[in-house]
Amino acid sequence: MDEEIVGLSSMATRPILAELSEWIGRVHGLPVRFASAGGVEVARRVRDGATGDVLVLAEDALAGLADEGLVRAGTIRPLWVSQVVAAVPEGSPAPALDTQEALRDALLTARRIACSTGPSGTAVLDLIDRQGLAEVLRDRLVQAPPGVPAGTLLASGEADLAFQQHSELMDLPGVQVVGPLPGDAGISTTFAGAVLTAAARPGPARRVLDLLAADEAAETARARGMRAAARPPAQHRPTGR
Repeated sequence: MDEEIVGLSSMATRPILAELSEWIGRVHGLPVRFASAGGVEVARRVRDGATGDVLVLAEDALAGLADEGLVRAGTIRPLWVSQVVAAVPEGSPAPALDTQEALRDALLTARRIACSTGPSGTAVLDLIDRQGLAEVLRDRLVQAPPGVPAGTLLASGEADLAFQQHSELMDLPGVQVVGPLPGDAGISTTFAGAVLTAAARPGPARRVLDLLAADEAAETARARGMRAAARPPAQHRPTGR
């Protein structure tokens, strides 16, 4: 069997990558395994010299690593777009989120509001600040530990409203997804893939990226709460290891 291709990813894409890794190995003969953690933690590990071939993170985080020379120039590929959604404990009344005024009411009514330490959490905090509610809600905000879905705080009773990527909330027990945020308050994250500069198998790693961006992979992403990202214009890429 070919040597295993090693991938690193944030938690938001873990369910998608688990399914696609099995498909890539079974159908295309490329054994690949992804290790997942919080996006901030994964970026730190890469900076600290973590070994791997493929990296899947939020596009902004990948761009930062590219600027530091840690991913190969020209290999960043947008893969999937994920919306941030609101959720409440299962069985709780679902707040209306059809207008920004309704969202504001939901925030002010919540006893404790959970979000992540990743890109979605940062975006939620920015949204609260733009609405002028940062000071009012400061003592009600709780961030889940890195790599832990914010929805677990709903199931444990530590929060009664949570915001995070749809893919990280949709299958959690004890959690009811309410829906995306309205209008200009909507938050989405594009997740992208790249080949690490230190990749031991850059050629097969590029092939894995091609397959992650394929139409078949888009179907898996859709079932997991994401949609395929817009494809950049085709351009020549050098081949080989």
